[in-house]
Amino acid sequence: MTETPITSRDNPIFKRLKKLAESARSRREAQMTLLDGEHLLAAYLEAGGQPHTLVRAASFDAGKLAHLAARCSQAKAIVLPDALFAELAPVATPTGMLAEAAWLIPPAIDAIPLVIVLEDIQDPGNLGAMLRAGAAAGATLVVLSKGCHDPWSPKALRGGQGAQFVLPMQQGADLVAWLNGFSGRSIALALAEDSDFYALDLGGPIALIAGNEGAGLSAAVCGAATLRAHIPMAGRIESLNASAALAVAVFEAVRQRRG
Repeated sequence: MTETPITSRDNPIFKRLKKLAESARSRREAQMTLLDGEHLLAAYLEAGGQPHTLVRAASFDAGKLAHLAARCSQAKAIVLPDALFAELAPVATPTGMLAEAAWLIPPAIDAIPLVIVLEDIQDPGNLGAMLRAGAAAGATLVVLSKGCHDPWSPKALRGGQGAQFVLPMQQGADLVAWLNGFSGRSIALALAEDSDFYALDLGGPIALIAGNEGAGLSAAVCGAATLRAHIPMAGRIESLNASAALAVAVFEAVRQRRG
């Protein structure tokens, strides 16, 4: 694969990549994003995607990318000086390679509904971890409120490690309207509630609802849920991280369904 060197910030390709790295609006309008690192590119290819552009930092060994580049027959390849590459990377210590790629739309999953509903999750790492837990647990859908962080941001993609490529997502949803239209049971994960989450029957169609890292769930969303329940904690700590709480809940559903 022939690589094109780019050395100027004024280059139109670099400008386009910079917008995808920094702007949720640009990603949404283009339906494109940046994949950071070899693992994400491999997961994207496994899900049937084909990247538009492969981007390598000058110091990154091209040979390490050869096995993946060979599977990207339609991709343009560019090389950036390390300083320019660092402007695109989502982390302080860049991996050395990125891929410009179109959003994937995973097919619907034909199974008993196990839906994850997320309200105003702000931290991209938390959001990515929640999507990763959902994908690992076999969730059938994720419903995201308008206030959630962009699931296709480079940092959320790093947290998801390929979850966005295989897990159907509904973005920008009115959660109260969605919950009112859901035919199964919806369970709000909330503190100081009487219902013990582990005592619930999670075998049928369910939606698990998790809220903002600081504020938790809004009163409107809690009110639209079928019931509210807490995850019992034996230790002396006030609460779980939002992504940890969701992982506990979704895998309890997995455990019950296996039984």
